Amino acid sequence: MTSVRIEQIELRHISMPLVAPFETSFGSESEREGLIVTLRGDGLTGWGEVVASHAPGYSPETAQTEWHILHDFIIPEVLGKEFADVEGLEAAYRSVRGHPMAKAGIQAALYDLLAKAQGVSLQKMLGGSGETVKVGVSVGIQPGTEALVERVRAYLAEGYRRIKIKIKPGRDVADAEAVRKAFPDILLQVDANSAYTLADAGAIEAMDDLNLLLIEQPLAEDDIFDHAKLQSRLKTAICLDESIHSARHARWAQELGACRIINIKPGRVGGLREAARIHDFCAEHGIPVWCGGMLETGIGRAANVALASLPNFKLPGDISASDRYWKEDIVEPAFALNQDGTLTVPTGPGIGVTVREALLEQATIRKEIYRPTGARVVTFPGLRKSP
Repeated sequence: MTSVRIEQIELRHISMPLVAPFETSFGSESEREGLIVTLRGDGLTGWGEVVASHAPGYSPETAQTEWHILHDFIIPEVLGKEFADVEGLEAAYRSVRGHPMAKAGIQAALYDLLAKAQGVSLQKMLGGSGETVKVGVSVGIQPGTEALVERVRAYLAEGYRRIKIKIKPGRDVADAEAVRKAFPDILLQVDANSAYTLADAGAIEAMDDLNLLLIEQPLAEDDIFDHAKLQSRLKTAICLDESIHSARHARWAQELGACRIINIKPGRVGGLREAARIHDFCAEHGIPVWCGGMLETGIGRAANVALASLPNFKLPGDISASDRYWKEDIVEPAFALNQDGTLTVPTGPGIGVTVREALLEQATIRKEIYRPTGARVVTFPGLRKSP
């Protein structure tokens, strides 16, 4: 079994401007913050992305908190050690409770490093197959319903075959009805990002006849029980996102009947390994899954594309092409949408794309380099200010 020794770790806090602001029920982003983790060993480099952003909207984690967890707790347990598999890495930071996004970032970097050491693609290491994966696009809340319809029209013209629109109280039924009326035959779903309660779920029920593919996370981010009550009142499938943090949560949701579909985000569940465990559980119980997105750079997107090639990812994911988010992505080749609404899965070793390190440097707010000798270089390039 091939193993690698972690000889150096680099941690970067980055900020990159989005091509357009992205608004959800918990706020709007025009700059995307995050962390990039780089593992070096045996002459190879592994890349991973921590998808926590600047604010604790989607989850309690932020780029700043995950920097703290990596710097003070996870990196000291990993640096200088040898790993033959990701399970060994999970064991190394087992004493760290929570903080799945930090764990997911360093785990993705090790997956990339191990796959390169073995000369295989990340897709093959994860057990995926196929040349492409089906993808959709997530449309943030627009200034008005007419603007939303035109934004959807533009994405359909680009070749996206599945549309997801973000909703919140006051921007839900009318928006969904307008999009469905304008485009009667498209695959359409809505995402509430936990914006509703059972008491005001009448708006959710009002969308039940719109032939939606699914209704994503209508109730609280920590809820499974009330989702079961709501699902029993709907013909449309509820999809859980924020509520599912592990295969154990997926089992609870399945046993309670809280949803019929699950969105898997590696960052939310602690990494690609737990994402695969959730995938496997859902496959065994007839629950289709899809791969969610967190406005990743091409580093995180490459990992998501490989994950989405596993067989139970039945629905198009929120992965999308690089130009959906960035004027210039920090990897090459950038991810481009194929004419059939798919993305091509990289076949090279590891994540299969090359990081454009000059662009990454430009996006860097802060960087630290860790070596077993204790030497550390701290830089603040000042090329971009944190919002």
